[in-house]
Amino acid sequence: MFYEPRKGDHGLPHDPFKALVTPRPIGWITTQSASGAVNLAPFSFFNAFQSRPHLVGFASDGRKDSVVFAEETKEFVCNLVTEDLLHEMSRTSAPLPRGQNEMEHAGLEPAPSRLVKPPRVARAAAALECRWTQTIHLHDASGQPSDAWLVCGEVIGVYVDDRFVKNGRVDTAAMRVMARLGYQDYSVVERTFELQRPR
Repeated sequence: MFYEPRKGDHGLPHDPFKALVTPRPIGWITTQSASGAVNLAPFSFFNAFQSRPHLVGFASDGRKDSVVFAEETKEFVCNLVTEDLLHEMSRTSAPLPRGQNEMEHAGLEPAPSRLVKPPRVARAAAALECRWTQTIHLHDASGQPSDAWLVCGEVIGVYVDDRFVKNGRVDTAAMRVMARLGYQDYSVVERTFELQRPR
């Protein structure tokens, strides 16, 4: 099959785009407003972009609280979503009224971050403390603005649960990290293998 996304001529019940760009890591983003309100929301348009320095980013459809709060305080935290937190992560995606704390709504305990004000999820196997660097209003190929906003930050602190550090390496499979697929589908990392780059 071949289709043009703007025409929507795929002939399927749902556009398969998100099922093709997979698996996508989930950025479970904690932000805090200038007045102290805490927000926790999952974003599957999330990734790491660079390691010198460590740069990450998440994209939001619309200027949601996560975008606004990150810009206000210049800080955010990326919590790792693992299989044991899947349902709590889903609950934090609920469209709650502005100002209602998603962490409390999902029954999650916060833990203080070391270098930034937004807390991390206490049960998260890992968390990246970030300093906001920029927000990019994304545009289409013709230069027209979309309703998507890419929030970028530098990772200035990294928390990893010591249970998952084995023989000097992080055991990703033991963490059972969740990834987003298309539709309502998710996947869990259960097996890893090594492949050396050509020299």
